[in-house]
Amino acid sequence: MPADDVLTMGRIGVDLYPQQIGVSLREVRTFEKFLGGSASNVAVAAARYGRRSAVITRTGNDPFGEFLHDALRGFGVDDRFVTPVAGLPTPVTFCEIFPPDDFPLYFYRFPKAPDLEIRASELDEDAIRDARIFWVTGTGLSQEPSRTATLHALRTRNKNGITVFDLDYRPMFWESREEARRWYAEALPYATVAVGNLDEVDTAVGVRDPKVAAAALHDAGIELAVIKQGPAGVRASRRSGEQVEVPPVPVEVVNGLGAGDAFGGALCHGLLADWDLEATMRFANAAGAIVASRLACSDAMPTEDEVREKLGVSRA
Repeated sequence: MPADDVLTMGRIGVDLYPQQIGVSLREVRTFEKFLGGSASNVAVAAARYGRRSAVITRTGNDPFGEFLHDALRGFGVDDRFVTPVAGLPTPVTFCEIFPPDDFPLYFYRFPKAPDLEIRASELDEDAIRDARIFWVTGTGLSQEPSRTATLHALRTRNKNGITVFDLDYRPMFWESREEARRWYAEALPYATVAVGNLDEVDTAVGVRDPKVAAAALHDAGIELAVIKQGPAGVRASRRSGEQVEVPPVPVEVVNGLGAGDAFGGALCHGLLADWDLEATMRFANAAGAIVASRLACSDAMPTEDEVREKLGVSRA
């Protein structure tokens, strides 16, 4: 089997999004069901650009788990590394939608999410080494045995090709930011790319100033630091000294929850295409903006033509 272009490892679940916008879940009457979970969404986004993608994750042995397999296959994502965990239900996530910038999330990952039951002994080390991009998330470090499995995968990869650490800090999954920072420090030396917002880089390196944080990430071994600054746009810097800053793409926000995952899949596409840094950041920004203007996450991921239309540029 050919190597994956993008192999991700981390969360999967069912997103239940309200069909009534601007009201509390207390008042919502109907929901629509989607595939969710950041690592899985990134794999979907990459597949939308024609990239061969796969995800390493776990579901419950239940109808929701079967739905997630169907959804992954429907999006063209290889599900050979997605297996069930006996006794644990597939996670469900609800959100409230208060545009333009308030989207509370309610995670039902009890008693434990199956995707935190990934074990090092189950990993296909050859697939991890051979993938052109290997993508892991901070949430994967939050509990055992996923923590050991994630660190083992990174050590197995040993910076071969492009290794992305999505900082992905979710406070509800950790006892404290300090605990997360401890384990992030274990993972950073094995990654070549780090991606996160200002709060997430604070978790990783203890500072929020983007220039200082980028320097700290480079000192930790990161070759490319990508820092999302909200209204200030995105700052990207290479360890070699190259730096770019691009503004956000204006959009009428419907649901901002999938924008980061769309950005991630587009970032993978640009890195694999060997575009210059500014072009990659502008493309990723536009992909995120498109998904923010739509209700869903996975189902909303754009094609390359849609992103280029948003940017007002054509294919080379």
